[in-house]
Amino acid sequence: MTSVPRYGFIVGGVRVGEVAERAGVNVETLRYYERRGLLPTPHRTPSGHRRYDDETVRFLVAIKETQAVGFTLAEIAEYLRAARRSTAPSDALRVRMAAKIDQIDARVAALRRMRDELARVVGCACTSLDHCTCGAAYLARRGAPPTSRPSLLHITNGESAGNTLRQTALGGAVLPWQDSLHEGPVPALPRHELLRTRARFLAERGWGRQQALLSSLERRDRQLLDALRDDLQVVLWFEHDLYDQLQLLDVLALAYTMGTAPELIVVGSFPGRPSFAGLGELTASELETLWPARRRATPAALEAATSAWAALRAPAPTALADWATRECAELPFLAPALRRLLEELPAPADGLSGTERRALRAVAGGAHSPPAAFVGVQRLEEAPFLGDSWFYRALSALGQGRTRLLETDDGTPLPPPPPLSDSQHFARLELRLTATGERTLRGEADRVELLGIDRWIGGTHVTPANTWRWDATKLELLRPSRR
Repeated sequence: MTSVPRYGFIVGGVRVGEVAERAGVNVETLRYYERRGLLPTPHRTPSGHRRYDDETVRFLVAIKETQAVGFTLAEIAEYLRAARRSTAPSDALRVRMAAKIDQIDARVAALRRMRDELARVVGCACTSLDHCTCGAAYLARRGAPPTSRPSLLHITNGESAGNTLRQTALGGAVLPWQDSLHEGPVPALPRHELLRTRARFLAERGWGRQQALLSSLERRDRQLLDALRDDLQVVLWFEHDLYDQLQLLDVLALAYTMGTAPELIVVGSFPGRPSFAGLGELTASELETLWPARRRATPAALEAATSAWAALRAPAPTALADWATRECAELPFLAPALRRLLEELPAPADGLSGTERRALRAVAGGAHSPPAAFVGVQRLEEAPFLGDSWFYRALSALGQGRTRLLETDDGTPLPPPPPLSDSQHFARLELRLTATGERTLRGEADRVELLGIDRWIGGTHVTPANTWRWDATKLELLRPSRR
């Protein structure tokens, strides 16, 4: 037999011991597969030795992989017989195959959830730890800074678009900004205190330990400021929705303090995608087509972002409402995004936020599980921005107390939302509106009076004693009543 590398192509065939070793099975297993008919009888040399080819190794590996996802040897043998026959499989076999497909789909979904959770915890799918700025690389380097500095830093909203950017030919490091600034307090504090406040809020909502979250936010800021100080090319990739526009304000306001101007790629649509929902749905090649359209942030854009960022963080939303009702040529998506943020204030007629009203409408319209309600609400949004976990938090708040607006199908309050509870259990809940919820949805009752309120819109703490309201029809901010 011709000599070949250990994992190269087999020339002339190999003996049973070597093929078993390469495939990761023992010799008895290989012979058992032959007896079961999974493997064809091998060719024998004149001296009587079995000889196998490269295809046999690949086939044995495939059997192991198939078993690993839940197939029995009997099922594998049955499917192989069907595949090798020229006739169509029987109806009974079709039914069993369809059931197996359902099992595989469920396993794929579970693996995807596991992968997404690991990506959230670790932070990235980077191919090199030398200069990557993600949490995974930071942990792998045990907290050490990158050994080499790229000349280009991409900043985007999160890991979905970030991982695709890493697959492009653009090069550079990717820094996801990753903060849901439409949720929780964003007060007018010094930067280090603001980050502490954000870390504490996120930790209280189950997103990790406060110190770990704070370290991640501080490291993120430091990476941006170092890049700006060292005059690296910094390119911001953001979308038109509320989640992205608030992050864009944050980054531009930081850049303004450094006296430098990053480049911008900010989009609200993409050719060939009429229902464009964000950069995360684009392929690497599609992201590359946006590169020539980047432009440097003008002094007017930096000043506008800094002013709007201050308005967001103010203890009263008056300046925020002013920004929401005027157009800004330098930041064309800002005003619609801020109007959507102000919809999270209670409405004058029913005390519901925009998200809460859409949620009640979705459940009333037949979306009787949290995932179904989430999908229904997403369809009602002009520019979807809310993740399912934050949406579930809004659902849970409506399902608390004796005067709750939502409840489970057996009449009990809703449990805490994930990640404070089991996400699969929460997703399986059957939802219904209470009679009080139906009245509130008709504008005959007030959510704040029924459930109270403790909510932050940027720097404004909305409480029963400080209930600012927003009329989305008139685009009018209503001050707290003094009754």
